[in-house]
Amino acid sequence: MTAPDINDFASDLDFDPVEANDFLEKSDAEKRLRWGVEKFKDSLVLSSSFGAQAAVMLHLATRVSPYIKVIFIDTGYLFSETYKFAESLTKRLGVNLNIYRSKRSPAWQEALHGKRWEQGIDKLDSYNYENKVEPMNRALDELKAKAWLAGLRRQQSASRESLPVLAIANGRVKIHPIIDWTDKNVHDYLKANDLPYHPLWEKGYISIGDTHTTRRLEDGISEEETRFFGLKRECGLHENVSTDFNI
Repeated sequence: MTAPDINDFASDLDFDPVEANDFLEKSDAEKRLRWGVEKFKDSLVLSSSFGAQAAVMLHLATRVSPYIKVIFIDTGYLFSETYKFAESLTKRLGVNLNIYRSKRSPAWQEALHGKRWEQGIDKLDSYNYENKVEPMNRALDELKAKAWLAGLRRQQSASRESLPVLAIANGRVKIHPIIDWTDKNVHDYLKANDLPYHPLWEKGYISIGDTHTTRRLEDGISEEETRFFGLKRECGLHENVSTDFNI
């Protein structure tokens, strides 16, 4: 299965995306999730990096749809704490986890290309595509996803501050249930439901990805500069998102 043509896809929707987005902007996170489950049923998936605040979306989604398919992209370069965190939350919440990886192992890639994340923006983009974007696209195809839940928040970065609740990405509907949540909203939800932050949160890591492109938040740098050496904020998974439904 390949991502459908954007024009064909829009015409197949059984709802008006502009009206739906207006409705969802005024709704809370649980109502947004229930809307997605009702509209897309088994073709709705959730992506999770098991990052700093991942427990929020995993808890919200599995309460509404206990068997929802959760996609986890394993680059092979994640922190050991991330793997342990993923194991712990998966068992605690009964997550229907679907793990995807690049077709070539990290060792194979390094043997041929070296450490691409140290070779400038183009090589970094090439690394990200092979280890994150391509596995995600393959996951969405194989799991027959028509809609994709993601825990992005406007407060996280300039690249996310104008995102709507409902968008279209590569011919699929993208739903952001907690897009308008603040850091306090996240903290309050985790505390109210006795859920943990990622173990590295207490050590100053607020955005957690690969070991080689993640740094802790320190004086003098912004949250966006804690990833990818400050060269960029997004790894490619949440780019190419259209907010124009008039297609």
